[in-house]
Amino acid sequence: MSEPLSVGDDDFAAEVLQSSVPVLVDFWAAWCGPCRQLAPVVHELAHDYEGRVKVCKFDVDAGQKTAAAYGIRSIPTLLIIRDGKVVDQLIGAVPKRQIAEKLDAALAT
Repeated sequence: MSEPLSVGDDDFAAEVLQSSVPVLVDFWAAWCGPCRQLAPVVHELAHDYEGRVKVCKFDVDAGQKTAAAYGIRSIPTLLIIRDGKVVDQLIGAVPKRQIAEKLDAALAT
């Protein structure tokens, strides 16, 4: 089973912006209840989309520069990034089906 990749300020560009496949980035923090609620869903998506979508987790407490650059004001925030650009965004502990629909749309374009 594929696990989400932890990324930070130092490797965000290489792992996310330069990825050859769309990337789902989960901006989260350990103290955030909704983030912990969403974590199992993010792990399931990493498995479900293995080889088609890269799934990354970004701890906003450890990487404030990147979080600020993307205007992350509330967590969890999920960004879908393709070819280095944000193509979609979800905020809050949203259902897996809703995230999957956005990922499928990103893969279809």
